Amino acid sequence: MENQGNNPARFSFFSRPIINTIPSANFTLLDTYNYIVGYQAKEATTKLRMIGDVKMARDFKAANFDYCTFSGVFSKRNDKNLIKHSGLLCLDFDHLKNLDALRAQLLKDEYFETQLLFRSPSGDGLKWIINIDLSQTNHSNYFRAVANYLKQTYSVEVDQSGKDVSRACFLPHDPDCFINQNLL
Repeated sequence: MENQGNNPARFSFFSRPIINTIPSANFTLLDTYNYIVGYQAKEATTKLRMIGDVKMARDFKAANFDYCTFSGVFSKRNDKNLIKHSGLLCLDFDHLKNLDALRAQLLKDEYFETQLLFRSPSGDGLKWIINIDLSQTNHSNYFRAVANYLKQTYSVEVDQSGKDVSRACFLPHDPDCFINQNLL
C-alpha cells in the first residue's frame, strides 16, 4: 500500500446510539486510529467488559458506542444510500480462543496488508481492516473470498454480517490498536 497522501479512504462516522443512522462526519483510518487509542470510548469499553449478561452487554454497546461504516460514505446507513465505496473491508472475528496469535498472523499475512487492527469492544474479538480492489468484483463477493481464505489459512470464522457494505462497526478504546505506518 502506498502512502495515500492527500487522498485517504473516507467512510462515515456515526454518533451513538446505533439507532442513529445519519452520519456525523466522514472519517479516515487515521481519524479512527486516533479515536480508538484516545479516551472517547475508554469508560464505555471498561463498563461493557464488566457486563456478564449477553443481552445486557448488547444493549449497552448499542446505546453507548459510536460507530463507523468502514466500507463507504453514506447519506444514511443502509446499502441503498452508499455515496462512495471506500475500498476498505472490515472483517470481524468474534469470541476468539487465542486472540493474540490471530492478531500476529493477520499482521504478517502475505496477501492482505493490514490497514487497521483493533480489539473489539467486548475484548474477545478483533476487527481487521484491509484494502480491496473493487475493479475485480463487488463488495459481497470480495468479502466471501477473503472469509474463505481466512478459514482455509487460519481456521477462523469471520462474522458473516461484514458482507453488507453498510455494516456498522462499534469503536472501542484499544491503546494497542495497530495502524499501517503508511497512513501516518
